[in-house]
Amino acid sequence: MTSSSATASDADDGPVAAAADPTAAPPRRYKRRKVAIFLGYCGAGYQGMQKNPGARTIEGDLEEVLFLAGAVPEADRGLPRRYDWARAARTDKGVSAAAQVVSGRFYVDPPGLVSRLNSHLPDQIRIFGFKRVTNSFNAKKFCDRRRYVYLLPVFALDPSAHPYREAVIASMGSGNELARCLECSERGRKVPGLMGREPRTSGGEERKVGGEDDSAPNLNSETRVSTGFIGEGSNKAGNGELESNKVEKSELGGSTAGGKHDGASNLNVEDENDEAKIGEIESGVDDGSAANSILDSVVDSGASKVEECSKLGNVNFVVEDKTIVEALVSMEEKRLETGVGDNTNGKQMAVRKSGFSYGDEERERFNRILKHYVGTHNFHNFTTRTKAEDPSAQRYIISFNAGRVVRIEGIEFVRCEVVGQSFMLHQIRKMIGLAVAVMRNCAPESLMDTALRKEVNINVPTAPEVGLYLDECLFTSYNQKWKDSHEELSMKAYAEEAEEFKMKYIFSHIASMEHKEGAVALWLHSLNRRNYPDFHFVETNKEHVDAEQTQVPQADSLRD
Repeated sequence: MTSSSATASDADDGPVAAAADPTAAPPRRYKRRKVAIFLGYCGAGYQGMQKNPGARTIEGDLEEVLFLAGAVPEADRGLPRRYDWARAARTDKGVSAAAQVVSGRFYVDPPGLVSRLNSHLPDQIRIFGFKRVTNSFNAKKFCDRRRYVYLLPVFALDPSAHPYREAVIASMGSGNELARCLECSERGRKVPGLMGREPRTSGGEERKVGGEDDSAPNLNSETRVSTGFIGEGSNKAGNGELESNKVEKSELGGSTAGGKHDGASNLNVEDENDEAKIGEIESGVDDGSAANSILDSVVDSGASKVEECSKLGNVNFVVEDKTIVEALVSMEEKRLETGVGDNTNGKQMAVRKSGFSYGDEERERFNRILKHYVGTHNFHNFTTRTKAEDPSAQRYIISFNAGRVVRIEGIEFVRCEVVGQSFMLHQIRKMIGLAVAVMRNCAPESLMDTALRKEVNINVPTAPEVGLYLDECLFTSYNQKWKDSHEELSMKAYAEEAEEFKMKYIFSHIASMEHKEGAVALWLHSLNRRNYPDFHFVETNKEHVDAEQTQVPQADSLRD
């Protein structure tokens, strides 16, 4: 089926077919045709889909190849607006696509355009084919829905996999797999104060740390909060040097006589319930939630002590809780087995083989968490440079589910499929990031709804880009309207070729990145409440609201 009419620009002079015989008929001049091109690509090594001066992009390579293949004349080279260029989806840096669609007016004759295009493209970009469309067609405007898939390693949903960096350091010398996780925990560490927004007080206001404050002039505190180190003296691992196993005394500027201060005298006070929690862990009764709660309490208590002592002057200390960490390490040794995989530098790194599996219970919970995103919401917390008042922050998510598990090169991945009208920068990766944080018990499930509120501003973790790819662009309304005169715009005709490309380039790249660099494992080490203090947002604000509610009855009673 072909279009019934052509624009005036279609009649522009195009490539001329060479005449073999001078006495033959005049050479034929080709016309431009409005077409939709279907393609796939692996995003490794590219700075995204959209053309960006000075950066290597998919669009930049496509524009040049269209000229080399004769689809674009010399006069329009590098000027996509002249041939009505449009893309159905704009993928971020490192994100792949199994079914991208672009449109424009190109010279599709003589036959063999797809072969000519692929001959000039690298192997990680593949043109599947093209179809004639209406003259008014625009791949971006006519695309009803986009379907993305994020392949998330199953171990990312295991609360005990790749834990806090402090627990990893504490396991040095124990011989279990946590010690072998030291390198990725170091690389995945995030420095407090550089994570975006600062922690909030109970009143919901941001708390300044290390910044200028009239109430605390000349405040220059260097704080290091950890759960302790096994062994005495300095330990070295890789290129990093571990601090000694001791609590450094606070050096307070302008302290009281004798160097003592009541506010800094309780740095190593243990929780009364810690011994009971440790007993549950060592007895094997706990299912992992107690271990996570202990780690949270250790980090939280350390953060509170840092905040208390930072008010006193220049602080440089380490908060320890060696007993708890040793119990956690003991629990890990009992529960987990160790396998062997590849590391970044060619060394051997242990791969966890715990008892965690993505069963019915885990699947039901994860899908319940993802369901919070379905519908029309304000996603200003799930992108950058977009304010809550901006109408573009409103997005409609049609569905979000994680039902299937696929195995690629020995690694099990949960297939997280999201369908929506359109998506903002980093939106899907942040949606996955917060959902994983909730699954790992780093944040309460109630934070899902809170993050979607217009009046709330919180810092949401961003999952690595390597596992995300564009699965398909859907043109339902267009196909329904033009079904009698034009071909259906879908991947049905290229399904087999696209699946082969997906397995060979996209899936293999995702698995190899996890094997060699541990992309998700690195990220998991930084996913905790210290690096993302907004995980406390619901709890702190709830305390503030409860305090206000209790003050109201008291005021009424006094008035009576």
